[in-house]
Amino acid sequence: MVKQNNLFITVPTHFRCPISLDLMKSPVSLATGVTYDRSSIQRWLDSGNNTCPATMQLLLSKDFVPNCNLKRLIQIWSHTLHFQFPLHDHHLGTNATPIRNHSHPSCSVSVSLSNLLCFAPPLEQNVEFLRTIHGLVPVLLDVLGGEGSCGDIECFELAVKVLDLVRCEIEDREEFMNSMLKSNRDCLRSLALVLQRGSTESRIGTARILEYVAINAESKTLIAENEGILSELIALIGVDKDMKLIESVLSCLIAISMPRRVKIRLVQLGVIKALTRLLLQRNAAVGVTEKVMRLLAAAAAVEEGRSEMCENGGECVGGMVRKVMKVSSAATEQAVTALWCICYLFREERALVAVAEAKGVEKILLVLQSECPAPVRQMGKDLLKILKVNSKSFTLSFYDTNSSYIMPF
Repeated sequence: MVKQNNLFITVPTHFRCPISLDLMKSPVSLATGVTYDRSSIQRWLDSGNNTCPATMQLLLSKDFVPNCNLKRLIQIWSHTLHFQFPLHDHHLGTNATPIRNHSHPSCSVSVSLSNLLCFAPPLEQNVEFLRTIHGLVPVLLDVLGGEGSCGDIECFELAVKVLDLVRCEIEDREEFMNSMLKSNRDCLRSLALVLQRGSTESRIGTARILEYVAINAESKTLIAENEGILSELIALIGVDKDMKLIESVLSCLIAISMPRRVKIRLVQLGVIKALTRLLLQRNAAVGVTEKVMRLLAAAAAVEEGRSEMCENGGECVGGMVRKVMKVSSAATEQAVTALWCICYLFREERALVAVAEAKGVEKILLVLQSECPAPVRQMGKDLLKILKVNSKSFTLSFYDTNSSYIMPF
């Protein structure tokens, strides 16, 4: 373990030579599969030993082969530390040197992060390695915070992509949230910039990172207070056609939308119109429609959301009705929940008219005839009652959990 700038950095065990215990400069593997630093194992063999030092197995061959994969990992790890924590070579026990001779300090950051990204994706074990680099997450957050002259979109995108790879392995999620949202770093400004100008991949990564840090009411509110974040998220679901990106953004909005004040702010920024457009798309993915329904059900809990849903002749409400029993059970349950909230709990007259015009009674009957959860069944019955009161004349047949019968209204 070494210490630099008050940060302890542990050299991963599998980077140390089993003989010298130093970081390996030229890792080579014996026939036993154990890897050593070339100079150390050569001295061992030159001393007349014919066994593997780690396993004490008899060596049928004293030949060894370079472990190029491990060597590259060590180089990337060393460069990653050097660009943020300039350590002397004797600390690391390696001849790896910082990346120099760039016209702008952020270039070295970009190159180092690019190296990590180019290497990590192909193999899961390489991604696992990234997750073991001690001090990597603070480095990435510093980049997003614009520290060390790392203030350009390229750096932000690269930091997002690497952070997205390792986020699920962060042990202390609350500490991660505090470091991103409550420190003096301005990470949200950088993330908003990535949402606005970044590639589809980096936008997806940004949405997933925001969802990951939205762990409580405080973090959700802190994210929502940055209007750049909310505005860009809503803009993406309103105009982008990439369903994977849209679904990631919807998941993020669901994660941050629980506080009442966040729901109101989302409505004010136009989320209902964006969700309605998605709702009316015929080729929307099932996962997208399910998440749209869930957000609409959340927005129905506030007056501003209900009012907006009833605009344009109840287009949004009618769209929800038409999706009932046509997408998935999850989408149907969320739609019924939203309709129950608008029509039964708060008795929005415009919504009742829209439900009736979209043949909502027939759809609710179908829900009651399905194997829906008990709470959804009860909400369906409540909806039928209020629709009956509103229309004054229906004769409806529906299936009860115990029997089928005709109910005259």
